[in-house]
Amino acid sequence: MKSSAIRIGVLVVLAVVVIAAIAILPTKEYLLQFVEAVQRMGSTGPVVLAAVYVVATVLFVPGSILTLGAGFLWGVPIGIVTISVGSTLGAAAAFGLGRTLLRDVIAAKVAKNEKFRLIDAAVGEQGFKIVLLTRLSPVFPFNLLNYSFGLTRVSFRDYILASWIGMLPGTAMYVYIGSALKSLADLSTGNYDGGLGQKLLFGFGLVMTVVATVFITRIAQKSLRDALPPNAPTENHEAKHSSDQSPPDGDSPVV
Repeated sequence: MKSSAIRIGVLVVLAVVVIAAIAILPTKEYLLQFVEAVQRMGSTGPVVLAAVYVVATVLFVPGSILTLGAGFLWGVPIGIVTISVGSTLGAAAAFGLGRTLLRDVIAAKVAKNEKFRLIDAAVGEQGFKIVLLTRLSPVFPFNLLNYSFGLTRVSFRDYILASWIGMLPGTAMYVYIGSALKSLADLSTGNYDGGLGQKLLFGFGLVMTVVATVFITRIAQKSLRDALPPNAPTENHEAKHSSDQSPPDGDSPVV
């Protein structure tokens, strides 16, 4: 128990340090300089960028500049493949870290709570759908989800496949936007616009947010209902039954 608390404490401190470093350091400028360097690497550029994307994902570094940069440097087909490989491998790495470092701690705590245990099991059964829906939503943060799903029972296969499919629309859109940039200066100033396509993708993502929320809520409610015995009385039923009983002989109700 003590070792688990120490492990969680160390991980929390590390996470705070990483997030603070990203906020304080000129991360955007570093990424822009990296994209410029990759531009001079020739055929090895996509491999290097994909590898850096993996590291960025694990460290909670936003990958939008890398995605746009891939589209600017190599166009849509190669850009999509590069970012798809990098983001999927990064998601897998973060998932593995979450499951390896914290899953045992979470599982021990979940086992003590019947409701949480049932919900956790339901997520494992419907993992593919849940991962897919949350990946299609712009509301659920990509980097945080990677670690969060590592704490659930969702299988690695379902997680990777659903993540890859769910991230493709957004990847394709931002790579396409990057391919339309005239120079890296546009990337550094944020002078780009996805037009109607980006607005439609965002609207679709918001719809998927609602669908994901409703779907996950129903799974949780169903798991809790299934855990109750078939004829188990509810609290309201018990209260009503108690009030309908007549008082014992010799006693009179209090007025």
